[in-house]
Amino acid sequence: MSTWLLPESLADVLPAEARRIEELRRELLDLYRAYGFELVAPPLVEYLDSLLSDKGSDLALRTCKLVDQLSGRTLGLRADITPQIARIDAHLLNREGVTRLCYCGSVLHARPAGLLSDRELLQIGAELFGHAGVEADIEIIQLALESVQRAGVVGARLDLNHLGIVRALIDSDLALADVADEVIELLSTKDVPGMRQLGGRLPDLRPETLQALTILPSLYGGVEVLAEASRVLPALPRIQQAMADLQTLIQAMPEYEFSIDLADAGSGYGYHSGVMFSIYAQGWHDALVKGGRYDGIGRSFGRERPATGFSLDLRKLSSGLPPARLAKAIRAPWGTDPALTEALRGLRGSGEIVVQSLPGETHDLDEFTVDRELVFVDGAWRVRAIN
Repeated sequence: MSTWLLPESLADVLPAEARRIEELRRELLDLYRAYGFELVAPPLVEYLDSLLSDKGSDLALRTCKLVDQLSGRTLGLRADITPQIARIDAHLLNREGVTRLCYCGSVLHARPAGLLSDRELLQIGAELFGHAGVEADIEIIQLALESVQRAGVVGARLDLNHLGIVRALIDSDLALADVADEVIELLSTKDVPGMRQLGGRLPDLRPETLQALTILPSLYGGVEVLAEASRVLPALPRIQQAMADLQTLIQAMPEYEFSIDLADAGSGYGYHSGVMFSIYAQGWHDALVKGGRYDGIGRSFGRERPATGFSLDLRKLSSGLPPARLAKAIRAPWGTDPALTEALRGLRGSGEIVVQSLPGETHDLDEFTVDRELVFVDGAWRVRAIN
């Protein structure tokens, strides 16, 4: 086997692309700091119990495991940084009131999430702890949208859902207690005949609950869906609160395009607890950003707090953008002349890229375009354009 081959769904990032990803990382972390988010950096591996706390089996399947040579315990190579941020908030910081944390780091998936997905992601995100109101959701979604705009994404579209609606329907009818996962699967695939068949197997299921579950898959589209949902869904307090939260959120961001899908709960039912959102844009085959409210995530760490946040993969984000532009650079000769050394130091100190030509070597550069050269003219080192 060739020693240069990489495992399936893993790839090197070459110079120009790597530079753009790094510039995106810096810009987004500076953006989050401007919103008051504090940067944290959890470790790449942790005890498996901590990484998989309060999470579904999907994350367990995506987590690579290994044995710690010091303790003999099973470690996990993180597949998602969010649980680590919840651990830091709950156990290490243990603050009262609102805490805003941001992060950026690599994660590894044991299996790719899809046919076009990579196994190694550079995950960046922001999490807000300690506020249960929709105001925190609005701040997080605004920050997520500004993140993709800063990267140069045009025409971002926001998909919204609220898990409170589905949870209210399931919790309101004891007949659904043991079939909640099946209900979620049927809703996610919009399988109305299958939902009716499920209702036929549950003689204690209330007719109004079954009617609501069969209507829910049709409640998708633009913001007008909310008015229709308020008319046809049961007037349960949690449903009414969820509808009010979505309406407030949409009214707070009139400049953005929204779509609603009140049945799309499959990927977040065991994890999210309220507003869920995804950001899509032309040029990417899947959601660029995913996020939402997950109030119970700190429970396993001994401190359950309201929480909402988002994450995105910088590699995926960069891959859909136009090719990275080459940076302009200056070519300089090799030498140890003090005047040359001082000239190089001055140019680099002013922000210029200066590449010295080593003796007998030529340069093949992917990231830079050399448009000027440093030459010795009239007793001084000067920069001139290359014709």
